[in-house]
Amino acid sequence: MSTHSNDIYDITFVGAGPVALYGMYYSGLRRTRSKVIDMLGEVGGGLMALYPEKYIYDVAGFPKILAKDLVKQLRQQADQYEHTYCLEEKVIGLEKLPDGTVRLTTPKAEHLSKTVIVCAGLGAYIPKRLDIPNVRELEGAGVYYFVRRLNDFKDKDILIVGGGDSAFDYALMLEPVAKSITHIHRNDFFSAHEDTVRKVKQSSVRLKYPFWELKQIEGDDWVRHCTIVQTQTGEQERLKVDAVVLNIGFITNLGPIADWGLEIDKNSIKVDGRMRTNIEGVYAAGDIVTYEGKLKLISIGCGEAAIAVNNAKHYIDPKAKVSPGHSTDKHELVMRKIAREKKKADNNRRDK
Repeated sequence: MSTHSNDIYDITFVGAGPVALYGMYYSGLRRTRSKVIDMLGEVGGGLMALYPEKYIYDVAGFPKILAKDLVKQLRQQADQYEHTYCLEEKVIGLEKLPDGTVRLTTPKAEHLSKTVIVCAGLGAYIPKRLDIPNVRELEGAGVYYFVRRLNDFKDKDILIVGGGDSAFDYALMLEPVAKSITHIHRNDFFSAHEDTVRKVKQSSVRLKYPFWELKQIEGDDWVRHCTIVQTQTGEQERLKVDAVVLNIGFITNLGPIADWGLEIDKNSIKVDGRMRTNIEGVYAAGDIVTYEGKLKLISIGCGEAAIAVNNAKHYIDPKAKVSPGHSTDKHELVMRKIAREKKKADNNRRDK
């Protein structure tokens, strides 16, 4: 294991999802030296790992934007300032050292930081599976839990199972490319946003609810047919399908985070109004946190990241104000300072 014991950063973000990327932008705005550590090979967190081609509708300033495009914009925003990206590293340990420094341990290295902001989303996503024959055997052969590439579903007959946001979002994003879509749900209510449900109902998607469930999947080397059943009446329907998208929920797991000594409540990290955890110098933001009135939205998480960064800045330098002022003025001042520092460094190199 290599170590970076002589290289202490101001802020280290655990997780490189949208909330962390926005936090890194704010870190640059406040002139703090930051790095991000993520177990995935690219930034974007769940947006890139689970549904890069799904539209997101509830981010300020965008009527709708593909998840992958939002990640691209957030990366560009963050990279106005210099940061260090440590990808394909899973943080397995967090320890507060006697001098107040926080040590983060991964299988590859040790990272030292004055403060840490945990932005690990919901932790690990484990899709819930239906207890019916052939599900596991046909995973990757027509049975899907996530939609990562639209072309995988082009001109196909698709069955979608589920009543949450992802299931309805998938129905809308696949409708333009699919041959046909049948969408079933077992309850008489939906957990998806009302407007998304309305759009699906007004689309060409055949929505069947309530009490419709998937009874059987048939296939050899690929999914060929499915049988769905109305559990109240016993009515059954056999469908020719090329793809089944199961979206009946996820089991989340904090993994090593649960052993870091953080105060946990219902699989989430407890924070106060400043995004502080019970460990001094360790903050958290995004879907992984909980407090009274918490909403799990990207827009809320980005605001929490800004709060965490500004309070981390004050923790590092008590003379620094928590409130950074208006970003317009602050950004211009910071960029001028960066330009002056770069010009001075270039001049020094030429003199040598």
